Amino acid sequence: MSLPLVVKDLRLHSPRGRLLLDLPALDAAPAALIGIRGVSGAGKTTLLYALAGLLDRAEGSVRWGETELLALNPEGRARFRAANIGMIFQDFMLFEELGALDNAALTALFRPRAEREALRTRAQARLAALGLTEMGRGVTSFSGGERQRVAIARAMAAEAPVLLADEPTASLDRATADRLIDDLVQLVRTQRTTLIAVSHDAALLARMDRVLTISGGQLLADEGATCG
Repeated sequence: MSLPLVVKDLRLHSPRGRLLLDLPALDAAPAALIGIRGVSGAGKTTLLYALAGLLDRAEGSVRWGETELLALNPEGRARFRAANIGMIFQDFMLFEELGALDNAALTALFRPRAEREALRTRAQARLAALGLTEMGRGVTSFSGGERQRVAIARAMAAEAPVLLADEPTASLDRATADRLIDDLVQLVRTQRTTLIAVSHDAALLARMDRVLTISGGQLLADEGATCG
């Protein structure tokens, strides 16, 4: 199931009242490829987290399909994310006591029992495609690039309707990054996943249908907004 996105009057203030994000409107069709660029501190990651319902102070409307995300309580938002959103965090968010496969298949814990084995199989395949074959090896011994690949495999194995990625190629060498970009684009096209990716990687941004430019928490440009 694909999910359209409609954002209206999305704002976020710091605890001291400083405006961190101000987005009057943003629409995205299902299965869109959207890149977000801007200098460090521009509000890119803040926007991504707001779209995921991870920021309690966010105001306004973030509607994925029929679900008004910001109207849900924290538990409701967490359930919605578990069912509908795969996330690639810049700091990986891995469990140090688990191996690569157990980390990559973590979302199976939140799925019906009948779906768990298939998700674990997809996680193993994603790890292998990204060049990680030591499935049981603890992630404490992994390099930054290897940890990034585990986090990517976890998000892609879930095959959620929405994939939100924060600098997904940042810790990868060029060849691995290019393979990942191909995989992400293929996932969107075949599974009709909506991808929104924060990135400084020109190669990734060049493959997007639209590229948003964020500065000072505001949308400065929306290139390719009419693309399907």
